[in-house]
Amino acid sequence: MQEVYDYIDAHLEDALRDLVRLCHQPSISAQGVGIEETAQLVADMLRGCKIKAQILPGAGGPPVVYGELAGDSPYTLLFYNHYDVQPPEPLEEWTSPPFEPTISDGILRARGVADNKGNIVARLYAIKAYQEIKGRLPISIKFCIEGEEEIGSPHLAAFVELNRSLLKADACIWEGGDINWQGQPVINFGVKGLLYVEMVARGAVRDVHSSLATVVPNPAWRLIWALNSLKDSDEKILIPGFYDAVRLPSPQEVEAIRAIPPEDEKLKESLGLESFLLGLSGFDFGSRHLFEPTCNICGLTSGYGGGGSKTVLPCLARAKVDFRLVPDQRPEDILVKLRRHLDENGFPDIDIINLEGENPARTPLDSPFGQVVCQTAKEVYGLDPVIEPTMAATGPMSLFVDTLGIPTVCMGFEYPNNRAHAPDENIRIDDFKKGAKHVSAVFDRLGKRA
Repeated sequence: MQEVYDYIDAHLEDALRDLVRLCHQPSISAQGVGIEETAQLVADMLRGCKIKAQILPGAGGPPVVYGELAGDSPYTLLFYNHYDVQPPEPLEEWTSPPFEPTISDGILRARGVADNKGNIVARLYAIKAYQEIKGRLPISIKFCIEGEEEIGSPHLAAFVELNRSLLKADACIWEGGDINWQGQPVINFGVKGLLYVEMVARGAVRDVHSSLATVVPNPAWRLIWALNSLKDSDEKILIPGFYDAVRLPSPQEVEAIRAIPPEDEKLKESLGLESFLLGLSGFDFGSRHLFEPTCNICGLTSGYGGGGSKTVLPCLARAKVDFRLVPDQRPEDILVKLRRHLDENGFPDIDIINLEGENPARTPLDSPFGQVVCQTAKEVYGLDPVIEPTMAATGPMSLFVDTLGIPTVCMGFEYPNNRAHAPDENIRIDDFKKGAKHVSAVFDRLGKRA
């Protein structure tokens, strides 16, 4: 494999040019910006690696880029990625324009470079290197690259159902993964699920003078009281039946948490916090972070928020709330329980708008494919990988793990300060190279096992 690694080192500039080109193209799914153009660009980049690429209808959503390449073995590895990115706002907080990629001090900065365009290019970089040195890949590969992951992949389930045979594979590498503060690769075996709702309280037909607060109901207070009923000061979620379906972690998963190097102090420092919720640290921090569901207020809007004062009683209040879910919770079940809870606590007037829902997913830690990913990570990085039974975030992994029955593992190279979803999103170029080498090592090891 050293020749392949040497090729990756020698052709870094070529790969970076491809990455800069992809990041220069906006692809904001939330705003419908640049989606068709980016799908075409990604398909062209796949074809540049001898991959047979198609742009397929997204079952009512943005197009999905599908690619396949036959190797020496019928063993098939599927890559799931997404070409869409988060909105770049607030623009004034960027050091350089978000879609004008810049490189300095070993860091490439651009919107989408970490999530998820860097991983797309690193995987193509690994394929090209392996082809140039060895001629053919030792296994067959497929790509499924969608364009609406950043808005919850609302059409991907239908796409997967329509294309089951096309997406058939023996294993799947998920969109990305992490490098921890110590430089160790982090291998994730799952994701949390999600229910994302908007709660709306309404009052008068228009905003009124605040002197009428003696007699006119204020929807902001109404919404605050409703939100206050969802969780207590000990962080326990109060919706009846919320925890009923929670699957307890296996002994193997608990041991994996115990083996994770403690990084809570470093995270706390980077966030400027004095302490975490409930004073958590060490094992308790990791266990709660990865195994517990959440109830989180993402945003609150009502009335006047501009400069100076405006004595007004608002007619409307809105809150965006997300619930991160764990196996075997389901978003549709939690939605029903949330509605029932509000009704039974005197809040039938609070409207609930269901914005997003995804199931949790988890691949067993003893998966043979997962072991290959972990073993090759150690070879490339020279450090033991950190094994996490799940990440704390969400993606449509259940469509691959549960619907298609494919063992799925996250591997990639996002480091703790990559600022994904925030201004100055970035990757370290050395991590990008190692990520490509890790992918090529997985090809080689799977080929020997096939």
